[in-house]
Amino acid sequence: MSGDYTPIPGRGFSAQLLVYTAAIREGPRERNVPLEFEPLDQFQQRRKKLAEIQSLGYAPYPHRFDYTHTVRQAAEEFADRTGEELTAQPARVRVAGRLVALRSQGKAAFAHLSGDGGRLQIYVRLDVVGEDAYKLFKLLDLGDIVGVEGELFRTKTAELTIRVEKLELLTKSLLPLPEKWHGLADVETRYRRRYLDLIVNERARSIFVKRAQIVREIRRYFDERGYTEVETPMMHPILGGATARPFVTHHNTFDMDLYLRIAPELYLKRLVVGGLDRVYEINRNFRNEGIDAIHQPEFTMLEFYQAYSNGNELMDLTEELLRGIAERICGTAKVKYGDQDIDFSRFARLSMREAICKFWPSGAGAAPAVAELARIGGPKAVAARYNAYAHSSSAEPIAAAEQLSGGELIGELFEAIAEDHLTQPTFIYDFPIEISPLSKPNADDPSLAERFELFIASMEIANGFSELNDPDDQERRFRAQVEKGGLEMPKEVDVDYIRALSHGLPPTAGEGIGIDRLVMLLTDSHTIREVILFPLLRGGEAEGLGAEPSDAKAAGEGKK
Repeated sequence: MSGDYTPIPGRGFSAQLLVYTAAIREGPRERNVPLEFEPLDQFQQRRKKLAEIQSLGYAPYPHRFDYTHTVRQAAEEFADRTGEELTAQPARVRVAGRLVALRSQGKAAFAHLSGDGGRLQIYVRLDVVGEDAYKLFKLLDLGDIVGVEGELFRTKTAELTIRVEKLELLTKSLLPLPEKWHGLADVETRYRRRYLDLIVNERARSIFVKRAQIVREIRRYFDERGYTEVETPMMHPILGGATARPFVTHHNTFDMDLYLRIAPELYLKRLVVGGLDRVYEINRNFRNEGIDAIHQPEFTMLEFYQAYSNGNELMDLTEELLRGIAERICGTAKVKYGDQDIDFSRFARLSMREAICKFWPSGAGAAPAVAELARIGGPKAVAARYNAYAHSSSAEPIAAAEQLSGGELIGELFEAIAEDHLTQPTFIYDFPIEISPLSKPNADDPSLAERFELFIASMEIANGFSELNDPDDQERRFRAQVEKGGLEMPKEVDVDYIRALSHGLPPTAGEGIGIDRLVMLLTDSHTIREVILFPLLRGGEAEGLGAEPSDAKAAGEGKK
């Protein structure tokens, strides 16, 4: 960094950084005053200690430390050793970690190191480590990272402890850690400064360790079944693969606008055309939409395709996959989510029309029959009855019901009436063809698509279908989307995808599973921001404070 940075007395880091940023814009000049972070008093005190440590001849940021165990490994490996056993068979360890507790007793002190998800006590004595090392120890603060070497023993309270013989400073922390219970209570700060959240909040760390295990299990499952993991473009020249508002970027060399992908679907099906009969991708997708408890503009999804298969087979596969992940990660198929016990050993199946009839609100009169919803004009009549009920109650009416087709009304009725009731794993199938532009029509009823969605805890977890492989039908549907217009619709027909289908896509089934929401379920997390390391938040001042919007719900058929 360069520029002429001048601290402003009595002002926070945000205001000072604005001055520094302006100085940078004026041109490259050497910064002659160090940056000042809040809390300023502690920052300055720790800088003073840093200078004292250097005056003693110690490097504040050495290059490496050879350790025999991580903190967690040492604590676990010797957890069952008694004090007598450790005396009879001494265990010598070299361990590195962050100081998270410290209490001095004159010429001796106890401290705790944290690292690798574990915690271990150390005991430092002047007459053991020597005068110079003990001077170094007295200059340490909570948050500093140190390396120690010594033998393990048990204290009078039987706590496993390292009797330190050698001490090294590995990194001087210039800012204090937040207080465990009060210093990082603001969720906004937790998400913006996830590094602190991971240090002081063991639950946060466990969520992301478990997330990594879930992704590993997904890969293992598909690799064992002959799938090929692939990578497809994240910048698309044509919007497609789902219905969603995109992020737009620009490539300077080609002088062309590109869309950050909203789904990898069309590229993955091109690969099936090319002969990769079983493919999957764990991918990042981007949708320029609202943020709420289950939606983020940037999210992670598993998407997979299997040739010579259909949607029914994928429902069976999904049951097996999710049941196995729950059992391996949580140790049981029954998982606690809030005050509910989610049972991954039992999956219900309902058609979309059946779900509307089953969960029809009692205050809206007699529930419609499935046959009524299947008749021409039936969905409009049912929607009118529901809206009459909604206007006389606190329910949300279906907007612009007169302008929607019968299939679109079925989709709206399902969301308004049934979705919130789907707590236990439930597949909803037989979607209207109007809201499924990439799905193959049902062989017995062309008004329906061979499509399903899986709902758990009222969240859509998976979306799959038998893929449309008729190039003429696909072209007609693409053109209908373009003609319909709107921010979420494609602006042009993907001619190359039609060309690929014209070479022949075998009967294929495909599915997308939202990994973020799956992690929410298996970690009992009730907002998607808890399971994303660095969720997008509204930009504030340079210090990074502010709130994000929470007002919209993503929509569309994309496999999310």
